[in-house]
Amino acid sequence: MHTPLLEIDLAKIKYNAQRIKDFCEKSDIDICIVTKGFCAELPIVEALIEDGHNFFGDARIQNIAKIKREFPDVKYMMIRIPKISEAEEVIRYADISLQSQLEVIKAYSDKAKSMGKVHSIILMIDVGDLREGVMPENSGALVEDILAMNGVRLIGIGTNVGCYGGILPTVENAKILVNLRDSLEKAYGIELPIISGGSTCALKLLREGKLPKEINNLRIGEAVILGEDSTNGLFIENLHRDAFILKAEVVELRQKPSVPMGRSGYDAFGNQPVFLDKGIRKRAILAIGRQDVRIEALAPVSEGMEILGGSSDHLIVDVTDSKEKVEPGSLIAFRCAYSAVLSLTTSPYVEKVFMPLASGR
Repeated sequence: MHTPLLEIDLAKIKYNAQRIKDFCEKSDIDICIVTKGFCAELPIVEALIEDGHNFFGDARIQNIAKIKREFPDVKYMMIRIPKISEAEEVIRYADISLQSQLEVIKAYSDKAKSMGKVHSIILMIDVGDLREGVMPENSGALVEDILAMNGVRLIGIGTNVGCYGGILPTVENAKILVNLRDSLEKAYGIELPIISGGSTCALKLLREGKLPKEINNLRIGEAVILGEDSTNGLFIENLHRDAFILKAEVVELRQKPSVPMGRSGYDAFGNQPVFLDKGIRKRAILAIGRQDVRIEALAPVSEGMEILGGSSDHLIVDVTDSKEKVEPGSLIAFRCAYSAVLSLTTSPYVEKVFMPLASGR
């Protein structure tokens, strides 16, 4: 067995996905399960497909192509506004792409025509988070230009909040989408059947009965894999939060002072660390570091352990008050938040172990 290793419980992921799908379908909302958070690991996607899910989204065309080669009949959405340089691959493998820039859309239209295809797009609208999207007041001119293109088909509008500016989904910014869809349909005599109203963070509005009924698509990743909504700072009731467990090996165990000695500068990542003097403590060094994982997104499973920090290759954990025995060669387990799973599944140095389906509820 190679370490570090990431244990992935397929049954728990399937359980979360089905609960969310059932909940959203009651409000006639179609969910697109986002696979980028776990690097579209084939066993996870395969388990979800076997469970009846057939609509996925990803931000990396390499991930989409990997899954579509294995499962050509599933529907995939390119959820990062795509590059002109990858137009041929996106059109070949993605059924839908989220778009926002006229020059990019024009390039995709031209490429699709040269391939004998018409590519479906959703126009992204910026409702305040200031990441991708055209401002609502400027959307009409862009829609008019899109409708004049023969290689793309405008099938809806969408938005993103929470990921850059930390703006929360609200009734007000959701209604911006709904009202804009209605005005665009009326102004241009078109139908825009899809309103993609955001991601996991929109589920809170839906649970509260406040999400406008016209929103009929959500792009869900974090809730499926971790049962968490980090934008709203909450865990989602009755969903598994431990489908991903990291285990890393202890390579050194020593009593040391809790404050480094000598003149202080910056660490390897340009930060100036601050240390609290707790006296002599028992410290374990683990063979994993920032090259593999965002250590701030880890939490020890065992009580009495505390992550002190780390470098590119080492993670340092205070185990003085640990409830379990720790020695060189021991494996220490950690629960993972979203950004930890994102980095761990991307790292080639972390072994992925897929747990039997019988382990979930």
